[in-house]
Amino acid sequence: ECNGVKVPIDTSKPNPNEVEFDNLYLDMNGIIHPCTHPEDKPAPKNEDEMMVAIFEYIDRIFNIVRPRRLLYMAIDGVAPRAKMNQQRSRRFRASKEGMEAAEEKQKIRQEILAKGGFLPPEEVKERFDSNCITPGTEFMDNLAKCLRYYIADRLNSDPGWKNLTVILSDASAPGEGEHKIMDYIRRQRAQPNHDPNTHHCLCGADADLIMLGLATHEPNFTIIREEFKPNKPKPCALCNQMGHEVKDCQGLPREKQGKHDQFADTLPISEQEFIFIRLCVLREYLERELTMASLPFTFDFERSVDDWVFMCFFVGNDFLPHLPSLEIREGAIDRLVNIYKNVVHKTGGYLTESGFVNLQRVQMIMLAVGEVEDSIFKKRKDDDDNFKRRQKEKRKRLKRDQPSFIPGGQFSPQALGNRSSPQAISNPRQAAFEMRMHDRQNSTTSASPNTSLTPDGSPSLGGGIKRKCEDSDSEPEPEDNIRLWETGWKQRYYKNKFDVDASDEKFRRKVVQSYVEGLCWVLRYYYQGCASWNWYYPFHYAPFASDFEGIADMPSDFEKGSKPFKPLEQLMGVFPAASGNFLPPSWRKLMTDPESSIIDFYPEDFAIDLNGKKYAWQGVALLPFVDERRLRAALEEVYPDLTPEESRRNSLGGDVLFVGKHHPLCDFIVEQYKTKNTEAVDIPPELCHGIQGKLTLNNNAVLPDQVVESPVPMLRDLTQNSAVSISFKDPQFAEDFVFKATVLPGAKKPAPVLKPGDWEKTNNDGRPWRPQLGFNRDRKPVHLDQSAFRTLGHTMPRDRGMPGMYPNAVPLGAYGSPYARPLMGGQQQIPKLLSNLRPQESWRGPTPLFPQTPQRTAGAAPLLAWNRMLQSPNQFQPAQYQGLGPMGYPQRPEDRMDRGRQAYGPGRPYPLPPPAGRYSWN
Repeated sequence: ECNGVKVPIDTSKPNPNEVEFDNLYLDMNGIIHPCTHPEDKPAPKNEDEMMVAIFEYIDRIFNIVRPRRLLYMAIDGVAPRAKMNQQRSRRFRASKEGMEAAEEKQKIRQEILAKGGFLPPEEVKERFDSNCITPGTEFMDNLAKCLRYYIADRLNSDPGWKNLTVILSDASAPGEGEHKIMDYIRRQRAQPNHDPNTHHCLCGADADLIMLGLATHEPNFTIIREEFKPNKPKPCALCNQMGHEVKDCQGLPREKQGKHDQFADTLPISEQEFIFIRLCVLREYLERELTMASLPFTFDFERSVDDWVFMCFFVGNDFLPHLPSLEIREGAIDRLVNIYKNVVHKTGGYLTESGFVNLQRVQMIMLAVGEVEDSIFKKRKDDDDNFKRRQKEKRKRLKRDQPSFIPGGQFSPQALGNRSSPQAISNPRQAAFEMRMHDRQNSTTSASPNTSLTPDGSPSLGGGIKRKCEDSDSEPEPEDNIRLWETGWKQRYYKNKFDVDASDEKFRRKVVQSYVEGLCWVLRYYYQGCASWNWYYPFHYAPFASDFEGIADMPSDFEKGSKPFKPLEQLMGVFPAASGNFLPPSWRKLMTDPESSIIDFYPEDFAIDLNGKKYAWQGVALLPFVDERRLRAALEEVYPDLTPEESRRNSLGGDVLFVGKHHPLCDFIVEQYKTKNTEAVDIPPELCHGIQGKLTLNNNAVLPDQVVESPVPMLRDLTQNSAVSISFKDPQFAEDFVFKATVLPGAKKPAPVLKPGDWEKTNNDGRPWRPQLGFNRDRKPVHLDQSAFRTLGHTMPRDRGMPGMYPNAVPLGAYGSPYARPLMGGQQQIPKLLSNLRPQESWRGPTPLFPQTPQRTAGAAPLLAWNRMLQSPNQFQPAQYQGLGPMGYPQRPEDRMDRGRQAYGPGRPYPLPPPAGRYSWN
């Protein structure tokens, strides 16, 4: 950063992670949600700030991955009906929890103010309803326009985008984002020009991306995701102070942050870090785990990976509830793998083939699980009882060991490591007197815990009172009527969950058949695409594994030619009435009018069955299923009320392909517009890295030498545009075509990464696991030894009130650079501290082959330990990987805070929003 302007990273330079990626795929919903309603920093004030935050996030990912051929952005479009049930449950919950949180916040606020507490004035701000992140809303339509502008801007200005093909699949294109990406990969793999050694990188946080990546059978597939850090500090929603939640807020005045309160408006947050999940390494683990000897058929690792992916569906997925006996936290996947390896000798082959299930073999696996169901339930109960007993003993021990008296006020204990200078104590006698009186009051009230008091404070004659629930050693447990650990669990389960008798064999058969259909549908969805847009599992609960008898002859075919919902129709199927403001007025009325024919689809309140869990978010929302025929019949009456703009938003769209002027395909596309060719044309694969598909002219295209207007007022229009866009369609195949789930001919297996020690569970010598930095496990990161830290600790100023010990430490690479002061005789023996300046070489290229010895300035004083270490060529190796500061020095949270906005990449040549104090822009 120089004079307040950030120098952009040149992404055309080699990737500092020592790997080069060809294709980057963005599952955009995993980016939209944290940018629009972040959990660890103040939310954006308006929609424009949200869009800029999304741009910055994409920049950050792009700077890390640096794809060379393709960038594919996929936003969730209209989902299959099987997914819509989960979306409906999530959105109804989000609406209910948001309203309850707002009511609780207002109630606690009034209580605190009534007691004379201090709270900042309540902001008049409209609550952001995250339900608008659904296809068909104005928000998603605006997002698509903003992303088209963003892509055009980068193609015009960023050298890393120079030869890149960009495909945008917005919310008007039907399908979930990750499945649109998988469909693209499947169809490109089936083309003769596809490079079998393409290195794919997929950005997203969903666990099913790992399964989808394995299902492609591509040898080079990597997932990049945010590093999950539990228990991140969040400010209280009432007083904006850290260290407590809303329910524990006392309304105390804010403590001074720093000696001069200079950190009053800053939050102790760090830049979001990312991790790579290398599926080639996971495949190495699976190969060792799944390899079986002396099989009656030829062992095929690729087929066994497909079976492993299929078995993971029993533990849970977005379309089916998991089986009651299989909990992932209880090692269900390991249990299934062991059963699979024992039973596969009898099955005579694999469970699946290219997304199609062999039900006869699956039945053998499920019945083997059913044999141990009873023991699983009993062990679950024993483990739960043991856990509660240990927690009870822990609470007792903490209660017994806590000190009887803790001084408060000026004498209150201070946390170790607090670098702020101690304050002088004023009026100690008065402070001691107040502490004595406070202690006396506490001892009076707690001396007789079973004595009830009258309003004037004197003991009443009515005897003792019951101890309150919160004073007891055990927390209230939800009543469990099923009692799976006791005999008769199956009868109780079906009676409570399905309201039928367990002896009703016909109904149980129907539940099992629906679940089996679901398993076949999900596997087909992962390997071949959506088999039916209309199918869904019509129950809230799953059957038992022991019920899977006679499933071999069950049909598993789906109707052909089904069509997805339209966007506004999907909104009617997944939105609660509280989010009806995103719908046209006459459609909204169907959600709230008591005379509406579908009013029962939109209950104001609904039950949540904890189903053996502890928290409400883990429970099952008992919402009525939407009847598609009734919904469509009701909507036929209000369709004529749609405006032209609403009709446009309600139509299904497609993908758009963008290229810059330097791309070989650019002239070909421009020629199509000049000749006004209305026919779809094939992409010449030699002009586009082997990518194939159909191109058709786009009505709202980005064209060279035409101004691209900015949809965000704070960003400039593109007056000198040279990018071009055109509609794109994936290669088409016959409806019964089967995409083969195999490694393609010519694919090179990546070099093995794991070493013998990696197979042991007790490796790393007992030290906590740390992620590898970069793709080269032998790279030595630069570090400071203990004497260097002591030197810094004694030298750095200690008056900063922020966490971290050395917030002003100079980056290592700055020694001997233009920003370092020579160590002359009689001067301080630490380089000049200019932490806000970045050395000029910090964004340049890969690490040199040989360590560079820093030049020592003439007249330097005798070297301290830190200086000696810097001089040592063996210890100083400039490590330039992401996550490190300039020249390899690890960035601390406060360094990153000084340098600019958290969680986003370097700036761009457009002006940023004005400082608001709420959103940490720079």
